[in-house]
Formats: sequence, structure tokens, C-alpha cells
Amino acid sequence: MGQPLNLGIVGCGAISAQYLRTIERLPQVRLVAVADLDLERAREAVAPYPGVDVLGVPELMADPRVDAVLNLTIPAAHAEVALQAIAAGKHVYCEKPLAATGEDARRVLEAARAAGVRVGCAPDTVLGTGTQTARQAIDDGLIGRPVAATATMLTPGHERWHPNPDFYYVPGGGPLLDMGPYYVSSLVTLLGPVATVVGAASRTRAKRTIGSGPRQGEEIPVTVDTHVTGVLVHESGALSTLVMSFDAVATKAPNIEVHGEKGSLVVPDPNHFDGDVLLTRLGDDGPRTLPVSAGYAGAGRGVGLIDFAGDREPRAGGALAFHVLDVMESLLASAHEGRAVDVGSTCERPRPVALGGLAAEG
Repeated sequence: MGQPLNLGIVGCGAISAQYLRTIERLPQVRLVAVADLDLERAREAVAPYPGVDVLGVPELMADPRVDAVLNLTIPAAHAEVALQAIAAGKHVYCEKPLAATGEDARRVLEAARAAGVRVGCAPDTVLGTGTQTARQAIDDGLIGRPVAATATMLTPGHERWHPNPDFYYVPGGGPLLDMGPYYVSSLVTLLGPVATVVGAASRTRAKRTIGSGPRQGEEIPVTVDTHVTGVLVHESGALSTLVMSFDAVATKAPNIEVHGEKGSLVVPDPNHFDGDVLLTRLGDDGPRTLPVSAGYAGAGRGVGLIDFAGDREPRAGGALAFHVLDVMESLLASAHEGRAVDVGSTCERPRPVALGGLAAEG
């Protein structure tokens, strides 16, 4: 595009520090302003970055310097903030999920289409060397035709470490909506979009106790399912088994495994950008570590802005984010209705990322 894309950040909570460190390293974008309901928190967030203005949300939306809004608010506010930015004629890149509900996400995409602006959305961890090296192995035929995958995330819950974990236990949260985007985005990147799902879910406790910070010991209500499991039937015919839980203590299961007719892959944690990819081919005595062959090396949260600042559909784009949300909502619907549910949306399998650093073109 020639000139960097000027960014304004709305929401300066804990995740903003990771984005700020990445943005500082990307020549494709330039941070000009931040906003938060707590202006002091916004000032603290950008204190290490001189020259970045601290504004109120309406002022940032009206600022003509801001080309795109990076939406780092809580999930319940994603759609509202995105729609404000779109109404102001600005592109939007959201933290995951795209919105708390599929209906709200659809409104965001329709508004963006009508306004002629782009929508991007985390997670962009799948653009790192871990998932991309695994994708390269699949595309190169190292495991033969993919037939199945497993994706597992089991923890006791984020209230143990997060000082304000309320949003994890309301609609838009829970293990599926919170952590599922990493795993489902990775599965779609590896195996393509999902056609049908079959799910089951449970909720073990009505309240959770905050384990750290000034609210330690306070109980918060739980209004979402905290253990969700199911099968994703990909359009390719591959079957992925997904387990997302805030109710378990530990597991030895790999985060993601992909199995083909000729071999199996262990794929790194999709919440991280890197990690070893292990390949075991039919007849091998054991797994071997594949050399890094694809993806943005040294990536951090916000690397998806490389694509977003370009002139092609971003890999971490609105269509993928909507499909991932649709898959998750369909899985919950299946769990509650006791039947298989067809996923109404689809998307293109995101194009691969060649091996390179953060200054690479998207």
C-alpha cells in the first residue's frame, strides 16, 4: 500500500501489551492513538511508546488520522465497537471472537461490506511457524490423505490466575468461545472448512472463585457450558474430535494431532506461534521433528496485521473468523438439541505463509 496503515487501539487491557510489542516491529502499520474507558489504563499501556495519543473512544473514532481500529475490548463489546468503527469509515481488526454471537458477527460483516472496509480477526497464531510448518507437511503429502484430527484443551479455569475473570463465564466466553478459536482456526487452516458438527456439553459448577488480585476469594456466577466436546466433519471428509474444558486438571494429550493414511503429525499449541512439529510415518520406529519450513518467524499477537495492511483478503480475515464462530455456535446448538447440526457458513482455506520474518509482505 506504500504508506503504513494508521492504527487506533480501543481497549487497553492485559492483551494490549502483546499487540503493542508486535506493532512496534511491523513496518506495515503505525500506531497513532489508543482509547479505553479507563484513560489512566490507556496512558499506562502506551507509556513506553512516545508519540501515541490517548483519546476517548468517540474522539478516536472521529480522528481522521486513524485508518483502522484494532478492537481489543471484551468479547461482549466486540460488535458494538466494530460497528462504531465501520460507521466512521474505518477498517476493523478484532481480538477473537469476532463477536459474542454469530448474529452480531454477521451484522459486522454486512456493515463492513456496505461501507467498503476490511475486517480482520484474531487468532493469528496460526500464521506462525508451528501451524504453518504442519500445514506445509500436509500439503506436501507427508501423511497422505488426512482422515482425522484431535484437538484438546483442558484446564481448571482462568479464574485461578486472572484478576477479573467474569467475562470467561458469560455468553461469548467459556472454554469453547474463549480458547476454541485457536483450535478451530488451526483445524480449518490444516484441513479446510467444516460442514457438520455433533456436540455434547456440561457445566459442573454454578460459581467460580477468583484466585488472585484484589478480588481474590470473590465468587462469580457461571452462565455458560464449561466442558464442550464434539466431532467436526470437514468438507474434505476428515473428522476432527474437539475437547475444550475449564473443568479438568491436566492432560498428556497433544494439543492437536492430525492423522493421515501414511502418517501422523503432532501440531504445536495453537495458542502459540511456534513449537516443534512431530511426524511419524507408517513403518517409522518413532516420531521425528520436522524442520521449520513455513510461517512468520518470531511472530507475536498482531502479526495478522501484515496481511490486513495489504490489498488481499487477510488470512486472519472476517470470513474465516465468522466461519469459526459459526462452527462453535453450531457445536453448542448440537449439544443442547441432541442432534447433528449443519454449519451454515463456509470459507476459503487460508492461503499458506511462506517462511519469513515480520517485515515480509503478506
